[in-house]
Amino acid sequence: MSERGDPLATLELVLDRARQAGAEAADAVLVGADSLGVSWRLGELEDLERSEDQDIGLRVLIGRQQAMVSSSDISEAALEQLAQRAVDMARHAPEDPYCGLADASQLAKNWPRDLELADDFEPSAEQLIAAAQEAEDAARAVEGITNSEGASASFGRSAIALATSHGFAGSYETTSFGISASVLAGEGTAMERDYDYASTRHYADLDAPADIGRGAAERTVKRLNPQTKPSCKVPVVYDPRVSGGLIGHLAGAVNGASVARGTSFLKDFMDQPVFADGVSVVDDPLRRRGLRSKPFDAEGLATRETRLIEDGLLTTWLLDCAAARQLGLESTGHATRGTGGPPSASATNLHLEAGAVSPAELIADIDDGFYVTELIGMGINGVTGDYSRGASGFWIEKGEIAYPVAGLTVAGNLKDMFKALVPADDLEFRYGTNAPTVRIDGMTVAGS
Repeated sequence: MSERGDPLATLELVLDRARQAGAEAADAVLVGADSLGVSWRLGELEDLERSEDQDIGLRVLIGRQQAMVSSSDISEAALEQLAQRAVDMARHAPEDPYCGLADASQLAKNWPRDLELADDFEPSAEQLIAAAQEAEDAARAVEGITNSEGASASFGRSAIALATSHGFAGSYETTSFGISASVLAGEGTAMERDYDYASTRHYADLDAPADIGRGAAERTVKRLNPQTKPSCKVPVVYDPRVSGGLIGHLAGAVNGASVARGTSFLKDFMDQPVFADGVSVVDDPLRRRGLRSKPFDAEGLATRETRLIEDGLLTTWLLDCAAARQLGLESTGHATRGTGGPPSASATNLHLEAGAVSPAELIADIDDGFYVTELIGMGINGVTGDYSRGASGFWIEKGEIAYPVAGLTVAGNLKDMFKALVPADDLEFRYGTNAPTVRIDGMTVAGS
């Protein structure tokens, strides 16, 4: 991370200027990020980029009026102008009965320092180039690969600091490492493409570049010569690479802002069964080395593990302070924000807990079914739960993966899908939202 001075001192300065300009309350966030990324394609270096960014976001409140401003200039003169501009905007803003800082009694006094979100190691450009080259070389060496969209390797380091006018001040640092590869197989109109990637907080946890490349190539070759299917109702099995999307739809439906607006298909399901007995969904912002872990939220509240679904029952909404006030509840510590807007609620490390059967056992009794490895489009109605997405993958026959299929659509309603969902035992924590292989019976598959 580039030397940028004390971020908390910078935030205290802008908050002081906001008070002097007439703000009754304020909070500010400072985000600094350095990144280095390379792209390697067809045996040559295609791109090398380095960036160093720093942005400050200030929110000021006068009564129930609020305004947000941001800037990449953190000089003392610029911060004074920033504060004055924010106060002037707030005076002309419409009243929002739910805006405001968190109650002082809610603020975190202590937070964990051992989440291991930042690695001391920082790779050189040469090391990233070598990793990207290794990934693409391994992919292109797989028989059947005919072209490459390239491989990439990246590193990033970020520092996040938050301070409020009523006593909270905290900061933490994160790192990220990534490798990806995307290749093609076949010729002409019969070409297929697939990819693989990995992203971690620590370099030592990253998959070997060659494994990423081979994984991308093997997935691609398996997709060659796909068939289509007539429309039917069959069990649909979601590969772990796409099953997390179902849990992402759940997170959107239990977001407090959507519930308060009445635009969630689960708005009337609190304390009711949403999934089958035994199914649980957990949000854990305190997972060590988690891709979305954080010691406190964007309003200065302590973060904690939250079980959104417990034994099939919906137990809570995801709430920031504004949504909580609107619903007459308390924040769950899920506030997030950038430098240009107010806090809003969002999940962190979200996962569907593993089931008791293996993926092979999950599909063993399926005579005809669809194993989905890729989803296309976002045909989700958040109000009704209606679900329709383009999909490709493999057809299941007599309990075995039989042949590739493409050009299909899977459809249903998320309320019915959640109730029918059965998880396998192969949960791995590779992404921000994770789920094992899951099976959902009775879905509509539309094809030729």
